[in-house]
Amino acid sequence: MTISRRNVLWLAAAGLTGLSRTSLAQVQERPFDQSYRSINPQAVPAGDTIEVIDFFWYGCPYCFQLMPLLAEWEKTKPADVVVRRIPAILRQEWVPEAHLYYTLDALGAADRLHTKVFEAFHRDRLQATDAEAWAKWAEANGLDRAKWEAAYNSQGVRDNVVRAVELGRDYDVRGTPVLVVDGRYQTGGGQAGSLKNVVPTIDGLIKLSRERRKKT
Repeated sequence: MTISRRNVLWLAAAGLTGLSRTSLAQVQERPFDQSYRSINPQAVPAGDTIEVIDFFWYGCPYCFQLMPLLAEWEKTKPADVVVRRIPAILRQEWVPEAHLYYTLDALGAADRLHTKVFEAFHRDRLQATDAEAWAKWAEANGLDRAKWEAAYNSQGVRDNVVRAVELGRDYDVRGTPVLVVDGRYQTGGGQAGSLKNVVPTIDGLIKLSRERRKKT
């Protein structure tokens, strides 16, 4: 499976290198006003809903470490906040991981199995390009194999992968993990100074978004 030539060329031209090799555990936490950056504003849901987008890569060890913190936060997040996941595709090699996510999404199983996919990568060492292994994994996790394979090979999943490349560009995603709040504020482990500072920064950005909306 490949993404469109136009997007492959964009990936090459962008010169994005993905993950920093500097351990986030070695970086000091930062004050709130230094823990995020503003990006070119993107469209947001109508009404008072505030969207938080989680740009992730299943192969990212920092995403894996941040995942349980985000999962706990989601349990108690404000009612007016919605979370959307988008797989980051900063290199051609990241396409298979995005393809897996959108296969799960097409089957309505992304929320249920998102954590298990991370575990399969980082604990069981499954390779994203091993389609047979993932078909067996899907079956072992309660999915019908025929439906999995149909979704995996569908045009809809391919289209979503291409769209993910475009969204990564639109939201100026340069590495992972990256969280975008209200279509205009971006944070992550590197920007916040540590993974444990990401959630407090998200909460601060939600509050900032509410205050900004009141003024407009």
